[in-house]
Amino acid sequence: MFAAAGEPILGASQAVHVGVPAGMDASPFDEPRTLQVPPGFSISVYARVKGARFMAVAPNGDLLVSNPGAGTVVLLHAESGKPPRASTFASDLTRPHDIVFHRLGDATYVYIAESNRIIRARYTEGQATLGKPEVVVSDLPDASSFVLRGSYGHQLKNIALNGNKLYVSIASTCNACVADTTSDPIRNAIYEYDADGKNRRLYARGLRNAEGVRFRPGTNELWAVVNNRDNIAYPFHKDWDGDSKDDFGRVMQSYVDGHPPDLLVKVRDGGNYGWPFCNSNPDNGLDNMPYDRDAQLNPEGDKLDCSKIDRATKGLPPHSAPLGMNFLQDSGLPPPYRNALVTALHGCWNCSAFNGHKVQLYPLREDGSVGDAVDLVTGWVTDAKAKDRWGRPVTAVPDGKGNLYISDDYAGAIYRLSSSR
Repeated sequence: MFAAAGEPILGASQAVHVGVPAGMDASPFDEPRTLQVPPGFSISVYARVKGARFMAVAPNGDLLVSNPGAGTVVLLHAESGKPPRASTFASDLTRPHDIVFHRLGDATYVYIAESNRIIRARYTEGQATLGKPEVVVSDLPDASSFVLRGSYGHQLKNIALNGNKLYVSIASTCNACVADTTSDPIRNAIYEYDADGKNRRLYARGLRNAEGVRFRPGTNELWAVVNNRDNIAYPFHKDWDGDSKDDFGRVMQSYVDGHPPDLLVKVRDGGNYGWPFCNSNPDNGLDNMPYDRDAQLNPEGDKLDCSKIDRATKGLPPHSAPLGMNFLQDSGLPPPYRNALVTALHGCWNCSAFNGHKVQLYPLREDGSVGDAVDLVTGWVTDAKAKDRWGRPVTAVPDGKGNLYISDDYAGAIYRLSSSR
C-alpha cells in the first residue's frame, strides 16, 4: 500500500512486547503481552482505565476517557517521567460515550454524549473538572424510554461538530426490525442540530449503528463506521450449503460469517443506506458493493428499492464491530500514515471464529476513493477458533505529536502507539 507521495505504508508486521509501567501490571498484564505493529513503532500501556471507551484530547493535551458503565469521564494529565495522573472529570452521567471539543466564536466547549441527551460546558484550558453543563439535546431514546421498556441494543450515542452544527447518531434498538424506521426520532439515523441543540432535522438514515462519526479535516464531509446486522438470512433462491435445496430465508452460520460487511461511509445529506431492508453484498469486493434485499424484511423489494439507495464507501470485515474512527491528517505520525483514517475493530460476538480485534488504517486517495485496509495493531486475539482474547480495542485517537492513544474496554487500558521514524 502506498501513500499519495509514493512512500510505503507499512502494516503490523513486527511483534513487540507491550511496555507496562510499574503499578499497571494487573490482569491481563500480569504476564508478558505481545502485539504486532508496523516497523519502527512501539506500544505501551499509558494508563489503566476500567471500561475505557471513547476519548478526546483536550486543547492542553489532557486526555478525556469515557466509561459508560460507571457514568464517568476520566481525565488523564501527563506528568513528565511519570504515568499520567488520573482524576474524575465528570460523574453521575447517564452512560456517557462520545466526547468532542469544539470552538464556537471565542469560546471552547466540551460536548459529552449521554445515552439520553447531549450536554456541553465551557472549557478553560487546563481545567480539571466539567464546568456547569448545559443540556443541548434532551429526550434522546435509550433503555429508560417508556416505549422501549428497557430494551435498547445500541443506546450509546456518537456525535460530531462542524461549524455551528451538531450531528447525533441515533442507533437501532435491535438487530433488524421495522419499528426503528417509523419511530420519532428514527432509530437508524444521523440527525443534524444547531450547535445549541435547536432545529433538528434528519440528515441520513438506514445506518443501523453509526459509530465514530467525524468530519474529514478541512472539508464538510461527514464520515462514519457502521455496525451492520447479525444473523442474516440467505437472500437467494438457490443452494448455499451443498444439499441441493433452496436455502432462501435460512440463517446459516457459514453464510452469516461473511455477510453482511460492516461499513465505512462518507455520509450524504439525505442519504439512505438500506438498513433494515437492504444489505450490502461483499462477494465481489468491498468497493461499490451492491445491495441484496433482506430476505426477512424486504423479500419482494416493496419496502425499499435496493437499487435506488446510496452505496457504502467501503466494506469492512463482517461483524468486526468498528467503533471509534478518526482522521490522521493532523496526527504528527510519519507522512505515509497521515492522509488516512483509523478505526478500531472491537470484534464479533456471533462468528464461528473471532475476527476484528485490531486497529486498521484506511488510506485516502487523491481521487477521493479509499484504499485497502492496512493493519496498524493486531494481536489481542490469541486463538480465533477457540475465541480466546485478552483485549478489545475501542478507538484510536492521535495526540498531534506522533502518537496514537488506543482504548481497550476489555483490558481496562489505554495504550500509546509511538513511532521512532
